[in-house]
Amino acid sequence: MIAPADFVAILERNGIRFFTGVPDSLLQAFCAQVLRSMPAERNVIAANEGAAVALAAGYHLASGNAGCVYLQNSGLGNAVNPLVSLMDPQVYGIPVLLLIGWRGELVGDDQIKDEPQHVKQGRITLELLDCLDIPYEILSADTKDVDQLATSLISRMRNESRPVALVVRKDTFAPLKEDLPQATYKLAREDALKAITDSLPDEVIVVATTGKTSRELYEIRIAQSRCSENDFLTVGSMGHALQIASGLALALPDRKVMCIDGDGALIMHMGGITTAAAIPNLSHVVINNGAHDSVGGQPTRGFEIDMPALARACGYGTARRVSDAEEIGRAIRDAVSAHGSAFIEIRTRIGSRANLGRPKRSPSEAKREFMRSLGSAR
Repeated sequence: MIAPADFVAILERNGIRFFTGVPDSLLQAFCAQVLRSMPAERNVIAANEGAAVALAAGYHLASGNAGCVYLQNSGLGNAVNPLVSLMDPQVYGIPVLLLIGWRGELVGDDQIKDEPQHVKQGRITLELLDCLDIPYEILSADTKDVDQLATSLISRMRNESRPVALVVRKDTFAPLKEDLPQATYKLAREDALKAITDSLPDEVIVVATTGKTSRELYEIRIAQSRCSENDFLTVGSMGHALQIASGLALALPDRKVMCIDGDGALIMHMGGITTAAAIPNLSHVVINNGAHDSVGGQPTRGFEIDMPALARACGYGTARRVSDAEEIGRAIRDAVSAHGSAFIEIRTRIGSRANLGRPKRSPSEAKREFMRSLGSAR
């Protein structure tokens, strides 16, 4: 395995001294090293991958130096626009090194088992880079000369003024413990979800954001032996659960719809709240632990944002912040009985159970059951 400190040192020797991106579990040790060794102005955890590419562009325009954008391969979708319309040699020709975690990697004709949302993306990652005309190399624990590989690719990036990519296989970097700040809030996310479900009528349609939020909600429903047919557990598409919920609420104006979101997901596509706030039968709950908890716990700006003030400014009928179970219960009951849109921020600490399970149904099976429960299956 490659020592993260050694790899960061290689990048620095090659003039890469600015880092930005969205954390990925395959890059967890790398992200931990950058977080540990770089000042805040040289490592920016961006709202989304496209924003990170644009940050790197601005850094280059001001300094003449290229930056490194780290991301999961599923984040390439967010990055395509600025990569093609801003960075490409046929436009501005701005150099950037992409460090891409290869979830759902193909090994020959076989695919490494991963979450359902990574199956298609894992298969098309290299094809997508080819389509975007982005030169790439594959980095693994078995790479013989990491220094030479990185140096050669970065030289091409600089000489041709273009984006290039290092595609990182699973278990490439040696583990590195992250020194992450711990919030002082009493409840964990799973505790908050229990408090939500305890106060939520079964007929309310729930859309849960991707990652551990959906997994924990699934297990809570099983433990409570309560109907979960009205739950849509979002797989992948981080940041878009709110728009899924908004579409449901618009199509079913006589039903109450609740989106259970995360701070990282909200920040990733924050503009969506301007749409959601105008839908009177929609409630938006953000469980804010100040971290990208599902991919390693790297910090977000969640605790620095006045979310209720933001929600009110965007037009939500009501907006409040809570942090204990009793407050959560009252807030959920008020939101469900309200005649307008409602926003609730729940502040929690980071962390989840080590034995957290996963839904047993495939996404397509879950979709069919969800649509049957709504009477929309055909």
